[in-house]
Amino acid sequence: MRICILGAGGLGSVIGGYLARTGVDVTLIARPAHVDAIRRNGLRITGRVGECSIRENLTAVTSADDAEGHFDYLILLVKTKDTERALESATGLRPRVDTMLSLQNDPLRADKLRRWIEPWKVIGAVTIEGGTLVEPGHADNHVTATTTAYFGELDGTESLRVQRLTEAFTRAGLKSAAVTNIVQVTWEKLTQIASASGWSVSTLPAIPALYFVDGIKIREGAEHYVQLTKELLSVYKALGYQPQNFFSPFSRLKEIDSLSFDEAVQSSIGVGTYMEANNMRSRTSMHDDLLRGRKTEAEEIFRPFIDKAAELGLSIPTVTAVHRVMAVLNHYLKD
Repeated sequence: MRICILGAGGLGSVIGGYLARTGVDVTLIARPAHVDAIRRNGLRITGRVGECSIRENLTAVTSADDAEGHFDYLILLVKTKDTERALESATGLRPRVDTMLSLQNDPLRADKLRRWIEPWKVIGAVTIEGGTLVEPGHADNHVTATTTAYFGELDGTESLRVQRLTEAFTRAGLKSAAVTNIVQVTWEKLTQIASASGWSVSTLPAIPALYFVDGIKIREGAEHYVQLTKELLSVYKALGYQPQNFFSPFSRLKEIDSLSFDEAVQSSIGVGTYMEANNMRSRTSMHDDLLRGRKTEAEEIFRPFIDKAAELGLSIPTVTAVHRVMAVLNHYLKD
């Protein structure tokens, strides 16, 4: 199997490195400093499974034109705001790819891919695996889930190409599942990260030392979190879906949906108390981007909910307020 990852930052490097360790031929398309470091010293991955260095079955290049040969799968992993630019730079890959997928946080990404390449080549994919680029040549894998990735045909059918990719990810230590409802999984994942990210960036960044646990354990913080999540769930459910907690144990959408507001607040405070007792100090990637002065993906994450709410006649004032705040901040942040 040959896989090319277009936009191999932290997450792309983690996925590519783990796949290469199991014998998959992987090409990473990444920034020059990262590529140079990998070529010199191999790809270093630290985090949840310890530390490893990968050299075999791994090629790093700075341009799609330098990715040699034919690929079974092309995975798009640039920031959502960089999609058009990345695809434009990779036109030479189109005839050399059998199947394409995106692991970005964008419910409309499949449509973008089908406009760029033959529609039948595109499959759906979602992951919650965490990967951060610590420095060039070094990625940290800090988050996984019981099932960390889902793959599926966009028309809901089963296929060998989806099954093969699912098995490859699972062999690489990235437990995955082939599903027939990948569109729902995509919207649920977006609901989950929109709630955590939107809450984090509207609650915590004024004090850079704060982590997720520091806000969720406080009643007012939990109230804000529950209100935001219930509004997002109202859109998700209006699309015809019911929360399934696909990314357990991180997802608590079913619980928040089933509980009253006050019960959900108390439950969220309990989660914060548990996190504090177990020294679980983490941030969402959007929170990290904000602290580092980088433009966030807020527009791409919150806009789909705002547009759908308007279309469906739903009121989501908290989500809208978070989007407005982030639009102001993004105006002054760098790409």
